[in-house]
Amino acid sequence: MTGVPASAAGGSSGAQGARGSAAAADGARSEVSGSASGPATAPDGGGKPARGGKIAAAAVNQASVWNVANLLTMLRLLLVPGFVALMLTNGGYDPAWRSVAWAAFAIAMITDLFDGHLARTYNLVTDFGKIADPIADKAIMGAALVCLSALGDLPWWVTAVILGRELGITLLRFLVIRYGVIPASRGGKLKTLTQGVAVGMYVLALTGWLATLRFWVMAVAVVLTVVTGLDYVRQAIVLRRRGIAERAAALEEKEA
Repeated sequence: MTGVPASAAGGSSGAQGARGSAAAADGARSEVSGSASGPATAPDGGGKPARGGKIAAAAVNQASVWNVANLLTMLRLLLVPGFVALMLTNGGYDPAWRSVAWAAFAIAMITDLFDGHLARTYNLVTDFGKIADPIADKAIMGAALVCLSALGDLPWWVTAVILGRELGITLLRFLVIRYGVIPASRGGKLKTLTQGVAVGMYVLALTGWLATLRFWVMAVAVVLTVVTGLDYVRQAIVLRRRGIAERAAALEEKEA
């Protein structure tokens, strides 16, 4: 009859006990290091971050508001009162001050082109930017149009058409946002560019053939304003009908 000597069996049990103690010690060390280096998790092992981790994440998201795209938007908002003051200095007809006002208007238009591009390219889109960017756009353009009409350089009906269209389309976007987003069209971008060029030419104290040219550029801007506005209304109607139809189909399928 063969068997394992008692000393060998005892040695095997002792080795296993030693290995178990070592494993327990390693587990304790890993647990301590994990709690020190990583976020705390819930005791049920679900992997949910502790409340402190959520607060830290919220702080990071809040800090992301201060990015270069939003700073350019804030700069554009700050330029509005400065532009108005420059436009109305010395009665509003001083060519030198009008040139400085044009520089402020040009900076605002250029930052409008860059902040949206930066936000989309580098994932800097924030809730603040979504709200502040269109406000800044309407503010600088509206300030320029109202100043020009108040000084008698631009008919009030032109200002009313452009501002009425901009405010109306913005309101329309909010009304149909539950059905989808109306994308910016090429015509809308061309309208914005033409408006900026036309208003910029009116801000400058131009004479002669340049004054005649700015009249026709503004005429093109007004036409594009009306045409693209009607196109946005058409898109909004189509989007709303499609959204209603899709909801009705989904409801019928759910009931079936």
